[in-house]
Amino acid sequence: MTIVVAVDRTDHGTPIVKEGHTLAEAFEDELRVVHVLSQSELRDIEEHNVEDTGHPAGQDEVKEIAAEIASDIASEVTDEFEAVGLIGEAAKRIVRYAETTDARYLVLGGRKRTPIGKAVFGSVTQSVLLNADCPVVTVLRREGSE
Repeated sequence: MTIVVAVDRTDHGTPIVKEGHTLAEAFEDELRVVHVLSQSELRDIEEHNVEDTGHPAGQDEVKEIAAEIASDIASEVTDEFEAVGLIGEAAKRIVRYAETTDARYLVLGGRKRTPIGKAVFGSVTQSVLLNADCPVVTVLRREGSE
């Protein structure tokens, strides 16, 4: 089985990967760190690539860019992981990837409000929590910290 960790470009990625790494070690599972680029980010990358090279970036190149983002974050914690780049609507792609890899756990981030300590989830986290077939671990950060 696998532990799937979904990260974005915020500074909160390291604690999320640490939690995923802890789970992977405890269950002796593979650790896969995923970053999803949206369709608009895909278009931006393609446009920049056309400007630079005269050719649009292919989907494989864009997935590689997303995997590099995941790798940069995960490598701060461990060197035992597989970086995965995906393209599309983040919540759907994360849930689908977790299903196809038979994930034991899916780990992602959320925010914690300071005044009363209430957990607040963004739209991606909330959608993953509602739609994932496997258990989801959320690593909370305090609101305002990035």
